[in-house]
Amino acid sequence: MSTPHSTEPEQEQQRYEPQPYEPRSFEDFERDYRPIHPEPAWRSFLRKLWAPIAGFGLLLWKLKFVVAAVFKLKLFTVAGSMLVSVAAYALLWGWTFAVGFVILLFVHELGHVLEARRQGLPVSAPVFIPFLGAMILLKGNPEDAWREARVAIAGPILGSVGAAACWALGEALDSDLLIALAFTGFFLNLFNLLPVVPLDGGRIVAAVHPVLWGLGLLGLLGLAFVAPNPILIIILLLGALELARRWREWRNPTLETQAYYNVTRSQRVAAGLGYIGLAALLAVAMAITFVERDL
Repeated sequence: MSTPHSTEPEQEQQRYEPQPYEPRSFEDFERDYRPIHPEPAWRSFLRKLWAPIAGFGLLLWKLKFVVAAVFKLKLFTVAGSMLVSVAAYALLWGWTFAVGFVILLFVHELGHVLEARRQGLPVSAPVFIPFLGAMILLKGNPEDAWREARVAIAGPILGSVGAAACWALGEALDSDLLIALAFTGFFLNLFNLLPVVPLDGGRIVAAVHPVLWGLGLLGLLGLAFVAPNPILIIILLLGALELARRWREWRNPTLETQAYYNVTRSQRVAAGLGYIGLAALLAVAMAITFVERDL
């Protein structure tokens, strides 16, 4: 009696039969290969920073009429805007750092206010804008670029003094928090010295030579390309618009703009030396206070 022929070996042979080799191109391997790189800490920080800035910007856009009315009615006082900024920065860095950060911003703006009043210019009290810093409003324009440069540089000078006091207190108390605040203060004042309007540096170099605005704008463009940041992009756009306006005025001056840019050689030298000297001191102070510590 014959036994039925079993098909298991054939099925097993078919199951393990190797498939024909198909050569793959280098582009196929390159497409499938995805190297894993750890995300840099600064990029992670910027991603966390972008969310609240975008949310706050959207909120301002939705409530723009309410915000305009609040400013017009002068309900948005210095203390109120400071508290709002502290609450916003506390979402990122905690309450203690946020309070110190806003105080350093206030000291910086106070320098502008004191110099403007010394020149007899009517000026508003500082108003704080979360994630964008603080600002004052001059109710009268300085007579010339030299006077405006003095108002502009007074902010970073007094702001640097405030950061230095924070540094000294941090060393005396052995406080990592105060030293970190000092480093942040030095950085903010140095950043403000970028020769781009509306930053302080752009107003200072107007007394030196307006061509420095273009160099500052190119430098800021490179910085925004290397480290994309919404704040940098906003400043870049504002700077480009202001540069176009001021450059047009400088190339085709009226009697008023001629008087504004009528700066003596000694004043140009003083503005340039003060600008470079302050920037160098801030860079050195940042290098000394930059220590990687856990707050």
